[in-house]
Amino acid sequence: MAWGESKAWMTGSENQQLYQDLLDDAAAAPARNAKRKKVVHPQEMPWDMARQGLLKHLLNEQMNTRMESVDAYMQIIPPGSRSGKHRHLAEECLYVVEGRGYDLHQDCDVEITDTYHWKVQDEVKRYEWEAGDVIYIPPNTVHQHFNADPARPARLISAINRIYEKFGLNDLEQIEDAPEYQPGVTLSAEIVARLIKQK
Repeated sequence: MAWGESKAWMTGSENQQLYQDLLDDAAAAPARNAKRKKVVHPQEMPWDMARQGLLKHLLNEQMNTRMESVDAYMQIIPPGSRSGKHRHLAEECLYVVEGRGYDLHQDCDVEITDTYHWKVQDEVKRYEWEAGDVIYIPPNTVHQHFNADPARPARLISAINRIYEKFGLNDLEQIEDAPEYQPGVTLSAEIVARLIKQK
């Protein structure tokens, strides 16, 4: 019978005004957003000595900006050096601001069922880039950026969508650290300038 489950659904005494919370959050959004930055100045962009390398965050969820869906950072690769090597489920694109180099990519075979499995393919693909190019990183691709210029730094702007993280798929794995990575180092413009000094 259609109401046969009534003994189950009619049980419980827990009460919460969850729908009203949604309404209240929506009503508060304009005032909350008015306090969030629409313009981020260079001095407000945090440096990060990360396992992926020398980063300057342009937009990040923790920076109190109006951006809801995209994180972006500038990656600075010293002359002749390389980024860390990592893999993530989200797509990524990078704009090459200055410099020249190449990427190494390895596709992964992925299976998503009750569990999540991936296996790196043997083939390593090389992609050359230079200032003005855009580098596309497909989902779940192991990748690393190399500065091919032994005398000048390379700068890349990375943009990645937060939607995967919001859906519980923030599958980020660091496979190799950048050579410059030192845990606990606090970066400044002076320290970065020394690390990327042109030869």
